[in-house]
Amino acid sequence: MLDIIVILAIILALVNSNASMAKRFGLPKKYELHLHYLLAYHVFFSLFFTWYILNFGGDSQGYWRLGMQQALVKGEVTWMSYFGDSTWFILWLCYVPSKILGLSYITGNILFGALGFIGIRYIFILTAERFPTNHEILGIPLFPTVFYFLNLHFWTAGVGKDSICFWGIAWFLFAVQKYKDRWWQGLIALFFVYMARPHMGQAVIGGVAMAIILGSEIKIQFKVLMSIAAGVGTFLLLDSTAEFLKIEELNLETLTQLSETTAGNLSRGNVGSAVDISSYSLPMRLFTYMFRPLFFDAHNFVSLFSSVENLVYLWLSLFIYRNWTPEAIRDMPLFLKAGIITFIPVTLAFMNALSNLGVVMRMKNMTMIYFLLFCFYLIAHNKQMRIQKVKEKMRYYRQREEIKARKRMEIENAGNNG
Repeated sequence: MLDIIVILAIILALVNSNASMAKRFGLPKKYELHLHYLLAYHVFFSLFFTWYILNFGGDSQGYWRLGMQQALVKGEVTWMSYFGDSTWFILWLCYVPSKILGLSYITGNILFGALGFIGIRYIFILTAERFPTNHEILGIPLFPTVFYFLNLHFWTAGVGKDSICFWGIAWFLFAVQKYKDRWWQGLIALFFVYMARPHMGQAVIGGVAMAIILGSEIKIQFKVLMSIAAGVGTFLLLDSTAEFLKIEELNLETLTQLSETTAGNLSRGNVGSAVDISSYSLPMRLFTYMFRPLFFDAHNFVSLFSSVENLVYLWLSLFIYRNWTPEAIRDMPLFLKAGIITFIPVTLAFMNALSNLGVVMRMKNMTMIYFLLFCFYLIAHNKQMRIQKVKEKMRYYRQREEIKARKRMEIENAGNNG
């Protein structure tokens, strides 16, 4: 009974907040309806995620049932005995709803899935509010279609680090877009990202720092203050990130060694959907990380759907060169600048470390949406510039015709008066 009450309360709260946020940000009615559709779609994926994990296995069950072998508590078990980073943090989040309230695993997936949906909603609102125009492929508009991609919902619909990180990064970038008013939200969001995956917290701080330095919309005094804060934060978190990664120092050499070790482990024959990236060139590793699995890699229906999405990513990436302009980068919203700058080092790190396509799908889901929106924005900005040029030409020729007509009238009036 408690499970039903909690599930209904979550769904009702999200429906009401969809309506209130759509009104607050001035979204048209059709986009408010899409938020409701996305919510229903996401709840379905929480149910599907539950079925998938129960039938095919995964860490998610271990989190909810507090049974992760790498995080076993010795002695008296209390809520705070689980507090820590990475796996410990997810167990700490699960302790009250699972151990104390006794909620079922499916309710846990809907709880975590609700956070994943809120992250999707943050990005949806920022895109609707900040992008200059839309773009269609084969008559299908990119917005809001890209927000229905399967991987965006599947990996953010259940108990685990993926939902927390995706939600935290999206919330952090939402806060950065209006940092003067939402700076405190950014700090809370960063806490959740860092505690779930410390290396992602480091990447987000670095990405935002670079976006602030390169951004034209931020006054110089804020650039200096925020860059100093980001630098201090990065320095203070270096030791704990190195400890999490189980390396003595956080530098290029140790990260390279860690990547080689991880790639070797994930390339072993007993790991499903593994590829031997140790024999790949750097461009091929990048291609594998960003655009695989493709159809020939699909080993189940999840990877089959992923291959369709990856084809869209590949197709849109071909437009980067043609639409790349300094004006587009200058006008790009701050959240997207920070998102794509975060995406770059994360991609460079993971493409050398992940050689299992299933793990790749999970890990790139945290930041791939920002690459997709980056491509989309370049196309939309270029399209907007072309529209403006056409309007300017039309205005120019209209003014010329008006001047000609005025001169003709003056000549005719002069002739009549003469």
